[in-house]
Formats: sequence, C-alpha cells, structure tokens
Amino acid sequence: MKDHTYPVDYPIWHPFTQGLTDKAPVHIEKAKGALLYGTEAREYIDGVSSWWVNLHGHCHPVIARAITEQAQKLDQVIFAGFTHTGAMEFARELLEFLPGDMSKIFFSDNGSTSIEVGIKMALQYWYNLGEKKQTIVALEHSYHGDTFGSMSVSQRGAFNRPFSDLLFDVEFISSPGDLNQVDKAKEPDQVLREFQKIAETGKVAAFIYEPLVQGAGGMLMYEPGVLDGLLELCRTHGIIAIADEVMTGFGRTGKFFAGQYLKHNPDIICLSKGITGGVLPMGATATNMRIYDAFLSGDRTKTFFHGHSYTGNALSIAAARASLGLLKNSMPQIQNIEKRHKDFLPTLGALKNVQRARSRGTILAFDVVSNQETSYFNSLRDRLYDGFLNRGVLLRPLGNVVYVMPPYCIEPAQLGKIYEAIIEVVSGL
Repeated sequence: MKDHTYPVDYPIWHPFTQGLTDKAPVHIEKAKGALLYGTEAREYIDGVSSWWVNLHGHCHPVIARAITEQAQKLDQVIFAGFTHTGAMEFARELLEFLPGDMSKIFFSDNGSTSIEVGIKMALQYWYNLGEKKQTIVALEHSYHGDTFGSMSVSQRGAFNRPFSDLLFDVEFISSPGDLNQVDKAKEPDQVLREFQKIAETGKVAAFIYEPLVQGAGGMLMYEPGVLDGLLELCRTHGIIAIADEVMTGFGRTGKFFAGQYLKHNPDIICLSKGITGGVLPMGATATNMRIYDAFLSGDRTKTFFHGHSYTGNALSIAAARASLGLLKNSMPQIQNIEKRHKDFLPTLGALKNVQRARSRGTILAFDVVSNQETSYFNSLRDRLYDGFLNRGVLLRPLGNVVYVMPPYCIEPAQLGKIYEAIIEVVSGL
C-alpha cells in the first residue's frame, strides 16, 4: 500500500482530491451564517459559499423550518405519474423569476444532471422533428459538469482526458472571457465569425454557454454584448440556446439570473447550486413551449425518457421554495457585496503580484502572477489555499486564479477580513 496523508482506515474518497499528496480534509463540526466551525475551536469564513451553493448562510432557520415541516407531511414520492403541491407551486414561482418565456421545469438532482437534461432535450428535439442536427457548439474554457454529456461539452483537458475517446464531438469557439484578457478589439468579431461559420453548416443542434462568467475555467468574465451577438445567430439559424446558469443563477452576477443582462433569451436554462440555498441537492432544467411541443405526440417513442429516483423530492422542493422566498429580499445584500468588491478592486489591482482583477456581482476574481501557465494545476494553488486557511478564511483557488464568492449574509467585518487575508497572502508570495 502506498503511503498517503490520510489514516489507513479513513473511509471516504473525496472529490478533486489526490489522496497521495493532498492534506487531510478540514473537519467541520457545525456552521452558522458565513462561518464554519472546525475542531479545536477553529473558525473559517466561508468565502466560496461551500462550492458556490450557499446563498443565505449556513443553517438558516427559515429553510431549516421549511424542511422540518415538510418532513412531517411528505418526504418523497415517485415523480412519474405522481406530483405534489410543493413541486407545482415552486415550478410556478421559479418560472416567474426566469428570463424569457420559460414554460416548463424538469427536476433532477444536481448541476451535471441539469446539463444532461438540457443536452438531451435539444438533441431529441431535432430527432423528433426528423432533422439530423447533432452538432453542439460550446465555448473554450467551459466547464459544465462531470457526467459524460456535461464533460463532452466542457473544455478538453486533465479533468476528462481519461475519457476523451468516449466523449462525443463538440465544436468549440473562442471564449469571450479569454479574449477579453488579451485583445478587446478583436473579441466580438473573432468569436462571432467562428460561430457564424459553424452555424452556416446547418447541422448545429444547440449552443451551450455559461453566461457572463465562466466559473471553473478561471472565473473568466465577458460582456453581455458578445453573448447577445451569439444568441442572435442562434435565432437566425434556428439553433437551440442552452444557458448554464448553475453557478451564475440566483443572484451571483448582481441580477437574479445572468440572462437578465441580455436582450436575447435562451430556449433552455440549467440550474442547480444555489437553488435550495445550498442545503439539499436539486437540479432543474427550464424550457419553453417550442422545445416541449416537439415531444407531444401520439407516438410514445417521442417521449422524453429521462428521470432520476429523487426527481421532485419534497424536502429539496421545500428548501428551494424557502430559499427563493429569501432571495426576493436579498437584493440589498447582493448590491452591498457588489459595491464592496468594486471598492476593493483598486487596492487589489495595485498589488504587484496581481493581474486582471475583476468582478461581476458578488464574484470577485484575480490572477496571481506566476512563472507558470495560468491553470488549475499551477503550483501556487496550495500556498494560496493554505495561507488563507491559516488566517481563518476558506478560499479555494483555481490554480493561480483566486476568487471570492461569499454567502449574501456575510457581515462587513467578515468580508473585510477576507480582503485583508488576500492582501497578506498575495503580498507575501
């Protein structure tokens, strides 16, 4: 047996963790608001909302109460041929929030599955119409999940290299966020020309994108105008537009959904992460009647044969309804974080080790200068991560890209401490 940093009898295989070299995980006993409480009375400010999911703070009493009350009435029921009041009401409430003319909600259980649903809807749409359109277009540096369909529409690289021969082919066009860091003058024309050339083949089924912020690809940010141009081309060529709002949804970009910055709307919206306030697993895929109508037929083979055991789980629905209710009153908190980030940008950008300081809504990001390529595997990552943890701050850098994405309840002093930790750690490299 190889030596590793975990005890021999440690029973868990953690995600995105190299058991031979990574340190043992931090043990958390409880959480409240923006704070995580570890063993030996250690406190950590959750500066990444526990992988981008927690909106209103940990153990929020409104969400906890909603789950408790629901658990005493209905916990789970098969969602094929059955439904329940909570799911019906939440679907209606969510549709009112979403941009565009969304009409139907398909429930699943995480971000990757919401993407899988969206991809399958788009491909079967054309199949049901008898048209052979199977090409999907995605952006370079994209990341849409870890299941096979979501890996296929994500940037090829170390995350999915062992499965590269098994992934379906996708046409990738330049990322507006990547070009935005290099040459703004070329950005819109280059991206649009690449997409136009592929669209003119008449074989494109769908275009999938992370609106305005490409998360795991390095918190690459780009302007709405470029995306509106791409969506205009989708409309011109009849291409289905799939918005991956798994990370950007529910207030992260400063509006309830990133799509609200745009003139044009998608046909499909994929959601998860903050949908339940970060309390229980849930995914949702919203679509319009154009897509749904293609599945209505006396021929049962045109049915959308997709489902999950916990689709529409009553407890997750209860958490999501409570979270959505809280979100309606969260805009002042979101705007405050947005302002604090913008106010901090000049100080951050003045640090000699910082490049490309940027923000969008509650997301703040920057690159740390390195003699290595900017990537997830940049060796600065561990020094940055450990430096923040040692100062009681949980930030999880993407290689040498550092980002802050706090819960909306974060207190001014807590956010200030995150900024102070960034200055100290980055300046000390």
